[in-house]
Amino acid sequence: MNKKWTLIFSAFVLMVQAKADSLQIPASMTVSGYLEPYFSYDFAEPDNHIRQPFLYSYNRHNEVNLNLGLAKFGYQKDKVRGNFGFMAGTYSNDNLAAEQGVMRNVYEANVGVKLGSKGNTWIDGGVFSSHIGFESAIGKDCWNLTRSLLADNSPYYESGVRLSHTSESGKWFLGFFVLNGWQRISRPVGQNNPCFGHQITYTPNKKITINSSSFIGSDKPDSSHQMRYFHNFYAILKLNDHLGFIAGFDMGAEDKLHSNSKYNLWYSPVVIARYVMDEKHMVAARAEYYHDEAGVIINTGQNAGFISWGYSVNFDYAIDENMLWRIEARTFMGEDKVFILNDQLANENYFLTSSLCLSF
Repeated sequence: MNKKWTLIFSAFVLMVQAKADSLQIPASMTVSGYLEPYFSYDFAEPDNHIRQPFLYSYNRHNEVNLNLGLAKFGYQKDKVRGNFGFMAGTYSNDNLAAEQGVMRNVYEANVGVKLGSKGNTWIDGGVFSSHIGFESAIGKDCWNLTRSLLADNSPYYESGVRLSHTSESGKWFLGFFVLNGWQRISRPVGQNNPCFGHQITYTPNKKITINSSSFIGSDKPDSSHQMRYFHNFYAILKLNDHLGFIAGFDMGAEDKLHSNSKYNLWYSPVVIARYVMDEKHMVAARAEYYHDEAGVIINTGQNAGFISWGYSVNFDYAIDENMLWRIEARTFMGEDKVFILNDQLANENYFLTSSLCLSF
């Protein structure tokens, strides 16, 4: 989406919020918005201003741009609910590049019906945020400014049907998914079989969250007979009001082409620590590793695939309750020369990113 349409979209979000504030919206409806412009400087200095191809957010070099602008509408009553989010920005352009037309600007669009008069069991259908991972497209909700390698290279969104149940205590969430594919709204050409997933989240208290999510299916035409099996695990621990940790681990396997007995494997661990100094100041650090020797997810064209460590540190300052300023330094260190530095292939990549997050 070009700059003209980005400005029009931003003005539209502000108008919607102003209109919502002037009207008495029923309690069953919610209206919200999110804007995150950013600037990123990659020391590889790519002439086309496009950063690494395996990064799908904040990936424009040396230009002020919009990562995500989002207008979201929600509706919920006792037995029905629905959500619609319309978005613009480099995030939507890059993450939904495989989708057609205006569907690239759909953040979510789903409706749901409650099953039974008691309990909290729902069936929903449409486009959803992914059930995989602890990071989302909305930057302010993530501890780091940029997304981790495992988040950028696993689904941010999905489409299909979700059957979910939340326990009466609120400690357990169980979900079962029938999906169109691996981060797909429209199915790939030649792929006609459904994909499946699960999610189990245990939150015994406000300090601990443990999650297990999976995907089983194919992202290739049926004729390839290449099934993909993927599992995501993470745990969030908040020791107190100041210090918290996240540990995550992704692992996937995909059938090798024309072989039912051998798999291409990839995996990625990540550890994040965050320290909240006070209500306005926060710092976070991240260490991660991504191993995709066969190039299933990150295809570099190198014989050894993509194997890299990553490190980052970021500082956040809350300007007010609705505005967050963030700055982050990040580096990748690969086994092979899959990056570009000083116009030459290199093992390292370095970049700085800053953003402003406005939510309302």
